[in-house]
Amino acid sequence: MMRNYFGFSLTRSNGSDADTVPLNNPADISVIVIYFLVVLGVGVWAMVRSNRSTVGGFFLAGRSMVWWPIGASLFASNIGSGHFVGLAGTAAATGIAIGGFEWNALIVVVILGWVFVPIYIKAGIVTMPEYLKKRFGGQRIRIYLSVLSLFLYVFTKISADMFSGAIFINQALKLNIYVAVIALLLITALYTVTGGLAAVIYTDTLQTIIMIVGSFILMGFAFHEVGGYENFQTSYMAAVPSVTTNISETCFTPRADSFHIFRNAVTGDLPWPGLVFGLTIQATWYWCTDQVIVQRCLSAKNMSHVKAGCILCGYLKLLPMFLMVFPGMISRILYPDEVACVEPSECNKYCGASVGCSNIAYPKLVVDLMPDGLRGLMLSVMLASLMSSLTSIFNSASTLFTMDIYTKFRRSATEKELMIAGRVFILVLIGLSIAWIPVVQSAQSGQLFDYIQSITSYLTPPIAALFMLAIFCKRVNETDDR
Repeated sequence: MMRNYFGFSLTRSNGSDADTVPLNNPADISVIVIYFLVVLGVGVWAMVRSNRSTVGGFFLAGRSMVWWPIGASLFASNIGSGHFVGLAGTAAATGIAIGGFEWNALIVVVILGWVFVPIYIKAGIVTMPEYLKKRFGGQRIRIYLSVLSLFLYVFTKISADMFSGAIFINQALKLNIYVAVIALLLITALYTVTGGLAAVIYTDTLQTIIMIVGSFILMGFAFHEVGGYENFQTSYMAAVPSVTTNISETCFTPRADSFHIFRNAVTGDLPWPGLVFGLTIQATWYWCTDQVIVQRCLSAKNMSHVKAGCILCGYLKLLPMFLMVFPGMISRILYPDEVACVEPSECNKYCGASVGCSNIAYPKLVVDLMPDGLRGLMLSVMLASLMSSLTSIFNSASTLFTMDIYTKFRRSATEKELMIAGRVFILVLIGLSIAWIPVVQSAQSGQLFDYIQSITSYLTPPIAALFMLAIFCKRVNETDDR
């Protein structure tokens, strides 16, 4: 059964419903307002109780965090709106194999807590480039890693998350995509710039609860709509758009191996050796050496809380397959003409991107399936995933810039000056990320998750290899260039 609230599928057309706002009822608006008030209240509470006047207090929350907010923040920092839009969109296009990206992290996040973090804490560092400086002795590698990390944040994390969040807000509230981005950033930057890591971690914990509850509700509605898992399997394989013109059948027919996680090593779009071995290298970079993730562990009061937080995050990483991958595939079943479109003019009509509309799979499911009130809850879920991811990245990026780049040029800078530099840099980072959004919008056949992975797959394996050598090979060194 296909339902259509307020002409969602015609958001880009010139029809009379094109300017109708789906989330325009009192129930949805009330839920969203309550969400923002609660998040703002938690952020203010965290700001008041934390010490933000020192580098350690602002960037590492005074090293006083316990395990459950650390685990929740690790999960929330990783699960941005790019997952709800990108992961669900790629699942709609290709099947469940993309969920292997999430399950691969189960082992790696445990390695983070038992192998990597004890070494980082013993080294007494605040940033990952600082560890390389202490380990190898030279400055060049520290500066290089800092700059590369900031580029990765702009090109894959911030811009992709902002774009995916704006897709949902554009479809639900009919705001221009750049107006939506700016509105999101103003709210997000407010408590990131002022509150430091403590405010980020506590709000992340709240966002994690909202994300899980809301996503489970949507998953229930989605499976009810398709009649259970068995009907879901058969219906997905038959979900093709009605307008295909002269386009090859392979472009719009679901893959024969759509329900296989481990796919053929030669003919698979995600070969199993790449999923098992190649992806593990990339996951090692992300979970064990990336500033955003490691910084949460460095804020813990002791190693027991680090390990418990990593275990909690590992359990939470089981959920995306059920909360995002399956609903994304169900969206293709319910709305094949929109989500699985292949004719450029049709795609442009439905989502404004001629390369494909799989990115609207999850937002469309939310707006079309959920009743009043719950639709507002799901918008809050999307905002929660976006804001938790962005706040984490903003705080970590400002930490990298302040501690590894700014202090290189201002060796005598006071703590007050470092605080100001870190906050100003966040504003610069926001501007660069907004400028990159058009590139994200047109990349990788409209599949956002493919765009993110293609960039990180090229740039991150050498970083993972460098850290592995630093930790496990004592004889690897660099000439001191001071």
